[in-house]
Amino acid sequence: MTDAPDPSNAYLFAGGGTGGHIYPALAIIEQLQLLDPAAHCELLVSDRPNDRTILEPLDIPFAPLPAKPFGSRPKAMLRFIPSWGPSVRQTREAIRRLKRSHASVTLIAMGGFVAAPAARAGHCERCRVVLVNLDAVPGKANELIARKAHAIYTACDIKGHPTWTRVPPIVRASTIQRLDPSQARARFDLDPNTNTLLITGGSTGAQSLNRFLAAYVDQHAETLRGWQVIHQTGKQISDSELTELRAAYANAGIRAWVEHYIDDMGAAYAGAELGISRCGAGTVAECWGAKLPSMFFPYPYHKDQHQLHNAKPLIEIEGAIACRDEIDPQTNLRVYQDVLADLLTNPDRRARMREALASLGEPDGAARVAQALVKPA
Repeated sequence: MTDAPDPSNAYLFAGGGTGGHIYPALAIIEQLQLLDPAAHCELLVSDRPNDRTILEPLDIPFAPLPAKPFGSRPKAMLRFIPSWGPSVRQTREAIRRLKRSHASVTLIAMGGFVAAPAARAGHCERCRVVLVNLDAVPGKANELIARKAHAIYTACDIKGHPTWTRVPPIVRASTIQRLDPSQARARFDLDPNTNTLLITGGSTGAQSLNRFLAAYVDQHAETLRGWQVIHQTGKQISDSELTELRAAYANAGIRAWVEHYIDDMGAAYAGAELGISRCGAGTVAECWGAKLPSMFFPYPYHKDQHQLHNAKPLIEIEGAIACRDEIDPQTNLRVYQDVLADLLTNPDRRARMREALASLGEPDGAARVAQALVKPA
């Protein structure tokens, strides 16, 4: 005799490799649990260490898939092909397990190389598959998943896909919490009353931004007088380089919190007056929600600079500035030193940027997707 299925619903989220896929999933999970406290949520992510770093502190079940990114080069294909079958099988097993214990199972594909085999497994197991597209330029995986998805939600307007349901940006409520700036800065052992610059390359970091800021501090420390810094370097940087970056700030007389990873992004955004970052969909959504004036440097190794499309709504209203990452720190310094100096020394301009960002409204896409999952059309 088997136990009767739990009357609650199960939601299996698939996406990983970067925080840009995982944090939006967590945002939707937060809202699902508000709408339906009995809802059971799990995540399927990549086997990259970054995914585990994000999820281990949380009370949400997760499992890594062996999925690898698709690529046209021989080495990439040799990694991708043998990872596909095991990823599909592992996802099918997870769906069957959840079906045995819950009233229904929905697979939510958050995009990227983890989501593609998981979506395939969802179709094989005849469960509802929902695609959540985050980027303004969908990747190959999302285009593939969209062909058979039962519902598609996108946080950006997508040319050529008018039937995809548009929602506002998807961001965790805890990331854009309305903390008092002075209390937020104190969490980083910084002065509560000093303007704060936030530098982040996303969950994996951005080495070119780290080196640009090191060069800027070395040559233009005077424009940072009256400022302090929260700097997330990412794990691409070695411990010795991390020590050198801390020393650069200290030698310039600039108070700074410099670490590989920020656990409390909500406090980082709340305490910041200005940001420098990549413009992945998640980061843009967070800057939108936090009303943070920003310099956006798209990932420089995409030939089409497609990350920049994510930031267009903020750039078009002059709430953010688009910058091309030249990679070489001295070239970035030559091109952008005056732009950064103006933002640091011009409070009126920053105030206008904040007002422009406030006009965009709230990024409540997570709540809208959660509502649609609980009550499908």
